[in-house]
Amino acid sequence: MANLQFYQFPCRDDNYGVLVHDSQSGLCASIDAPDEGAVLAALDETGWQLSHILVTHWHFDHVEGIPGLKARFQCHVVGSAHEAEKIKELDKTVGDGDEFQFGSDRVRVISTPGHTLGMLNFYFVDSKTLFTGDTLFALGCGRIFEGDGAMMWNSMQKLAELPRETAVYCGHEYTLANGRFALGVDPENGKLQARMEVIEALRKADKPTLPTTIGEELDTNPFMRAGNRAIRENLGMADASDEDVFTEIRARKDSS
Repeated sequence: MANLQFYQFPCRDDNYGVLVHDSQSGLCASIDAPDEGAVLAALDETGWQLSHILVTHWHFDHVEGIPGLKARFQCHVVGSAHEAEKIKELDKTVGDGDEFQFGSDRVRVISTPGHTLGMLNFYFVDSKTLFTGDTLFALGCGRIFEGDGAMMWNSMQKLAELPRETAVYCGHEYTLANGRFALGVDPENGKLQARMEVIEALRKADKPTLPTTIGEELDTNPFMRAGNRAIRENLGMADASDEDVFTEIRARKDSS
């Protein structure tokens, strides 16, 4: 049984960092390193000692803190083999389906190309906890910078296969804006309407909307619901493929 603790903290303008601590072994991983100072403050707050950095993708707002943290802690940096040339500090490269032990839990690597071609998600199997970086957001998904709609839809489908109770930590606090867009795509979804009331109250109180769960996203996130009849009819795409519906939703969000 896993003995993991999770500590989420805001950083930069709208990023989240997360520390994962195994109480049995004392190992501590930072999921990405958006900002060295913010990670150091989180470590000071928790009293944990950084041993690993698990990198979801190469974008600056997810890796800026890696050089300083590695120099300070000699921590082990794990990331995508496809992005090794862009993330020079990697000690271990991994790809889709790879697994490794982190203390008392097992981590499965899920390749989710679309936002970047080397994008990785880290699924802590025993804890049923997923770190999605900029692939899946609460009520949204990442912009498609390096892939295409088909690639990103396939990535979303991989995540949809995880247990509904899986906790999902995302890289940014985008939920309120995502939800307002989602209501335009899926206006009759009662679960989405109820969820938005909770989200609005959380943000008014300056509280995070994360983590979410796979189940919540399957019920309310239009980017995971391209096969839903009401959404398809609302978009005028009743007979289109799921892939085309997803791509249209992403295009509308990009221009919103």
